[in-house]
Amino acid sequence: MRFLRLMLAATALLAFTATSQAAEPGYTTLAQPVRTDSGKKVEVIEFFMYTCPHCNALDPMLTEWVKKQGDKITFRRLHFPAGGEKDPLAHAYITLEAMGQVEQFHSKIFNAIHVQRDRMYRSDEQITDFLVKNGMDKAKYQQFFNSFAVLTKLKRLGPTIGAYKIDTAPTLVVDGRFVTSPSLAGAPGMPELQAGKQTLAVLDQLVAKAAAEKK
Repeated sequence: MRFLRLMLAATALLAFTATSQAAEPGYTTLAQPVRTDSGKKVEVIEFFMYTCPHCNALDPMLTEWVKKQGDKITFRRLHFPAGGEKDPLAHAYITLEAMGQVEQFHSKIFNAIHVQRDRMYRSDEQITDFLVKNGMDKAKYQQFFNSFAVLTKLKRLGPTIGAYKIDTAPTLVVDGRFVTSPSLAGAPGMPELQAGKQTLAVLDQLVAKAAAEKK
């Protein structure tokens, strides 16, 4: 009987250890990696939505993390087109990206939605009005908004995201292979700040891993 109890205890310990090891990395690997064109740099993509509260919580930490990476990475965001091909916020983000104006307006949009509770994201016109009130040149914005390059990128956004098999935000993909997020890196019920820090720690590991493999 004592031997049986020892065996059961050992089995339980092995199961616990295996579970802990499986959970420790805080990331998963895509079954079908997506090709990157970042050369020796490591590509990091954030899949996000302006209306997502978890994206809003992570954004300041992620922004600082990206700055600290310097030339080690290439970073870009893909906004989920929740409303389909004509999603207003996805369209607005791609337009700001094409104009080189993301840095100027990105945090303002998050703040308007999550702090000021502004519902300006319901239509293209409301978003345009919001941007103009915050210093955007309306004519220039509309020129880019309706440009072939922006409309083409917006149309391809859904299939592009589909290639990564990503369906939740925020999610980050490193080197077209490694997937992490606050829900993967953190624990159930973990505060947003702590989960964000855990996510960045995992990102550090993944970027180092990918960079080492590129040498």
